[in-house]
Amino acid sequence: MSLTSHGTSSNGGGATCPVGPHMMDPDLLADPFGGYGRMREQSPVVRGRFVDGTPVWFVTRFDDVRAVLRDPRFVNTPSHVPGVGGTDPRESMMDLLNVPEHLRAYLLGSILDSDPPDHPRLRRLVTRAFAARRILDLRPDIERIADRLLAELPHHEQDGTVDFLEHFAYPLSITVICELVGIPTVDLERWRVWGGDLVSMRPDRLQHSFPVMIDYCHALIEQRRAALGDDLLSALIRAQDDDGGRLSDIEMVTMIVTLVLAGHETSAHLIGNGTAALLSHRDQLEQLRKDPSLIPRAVHELMRWCGSVQVARLRYAAEELEISGTPIARGDAVQLVLVSANFDPRQYPDPDRLDVTRHQDGQAENHVGFGHGIHYCLGATLARQEGEAAFAKLLEHYPDLAPADGDTEWDRALLPGSWRLNSLRLRLRP
Repeated sequence: MSLTSHGTSSNGGGATCPVGPHMMDPDLLADPFGGYGRMREQSPVVRGRFVDGTPVWFVTRFDDVRAVLRDPRFVNTPSHVPGVGGTDPRESMMDLLNVPEHLRAYLLGSILDSDPPDHPRLRRLVTRAFAARRILDLRPDIERIADRLLAELPHHEQDGTVDFLEHFAYPLSITVICELVGIPTVDLERWRVWGGDLVSMRPDRLQHSFPVMIDYCHALIEQRRAALGDDLLSALIRAQDDDGGRLSDIEMVTMIVTLVLAGHETSAHLIGNGTAALLSHRDQLEQLRKDPSLIPRAVHELMRWCGSVQVARLRYAAEELEISGTPIARGDAVQLVLVSANFDPRQYPDPDRLDVTRHQDGQAENHVGFGHGIHYCLGATLARQEGEAAFAKLLEHYPDLAPADGDTEWDRALLPGSWRLNSLRLRLRP
């Protein structure tokens, strides 16, 4: 499977999904666009199984996904469902990954998993740092970093090619988010390694890196408390002092880990996936070369077409309800499938086609690549700024960029609910 064509079979074509689809099914991992697309045309709500085998409801169509994302009857933490016990799939994942009990709170207590009243409290603490005006003010810095990294790419060439993901997309995204949060520049490489270990879902890698990362964050908080600056970490420390300690040290560390790792991983893979997609669709790339003003619209289309996050975090029904006529019991887990929603032909004409002019300027965002509702991505504006700067500078520095050996069968990681490349080898010049 490549980024040349997703082949989602939007009209169904008579294809049927196997009964009880499993997120770890090899065919679904290899072709999530096609697999979830067939699921969507089978039914708006499909019973299946999560990564660890526990039952979930897959919600596959655009309108239903958006509706659930903004519905307060769904919660992110299963213990918040009244009167319902049983196994928490998130705890099962911790068991699978061999995460020690004393460290699980740092993964299970993030803002991504929180519900009101904790969620709005935590979100308010970081909203100012991610305010649109402040992010827009970062644009010159992002462009400066992009210019430097692109100028250095020839130094990383091997046999006439360079790994664009390794030497541009990752360094750009990790540098930007770490500067915003307040991570020292000398530690950027450590965070890249920790991020790779976390998303690998490999216990042998996590057991070494995760405890070190947590200890690092606690030490950094103590250092910054003695010399506050103009960064997000300093703002969190001030907020903790001002509100009488309602923000715990565990919450602060969890916030740092979430923002840095989620922030740089998703942005890096938006740039990597987007570059691969454009190189596989030369007509769209040529439109951007001729008219760079289309780049902001192109970033939205690339987020829809090849964003790295293909499913939302699990939601749990806090009461009995229905989704598109399907009864959902209280406590049932719901898996919102962003990738099938973003290719729903009920929402998008010719959804399989990559079209950098699809999203009109000034219109409200009409994809769910960044989510929706109270858990809409905090870093969406930053990710768009990074994407816009990256693609604009890339066209400026290397207008003849091409895949290594003309190959568009990219080296991809087979991870459930994710579309990301292991590497992206490119030729900078003809």
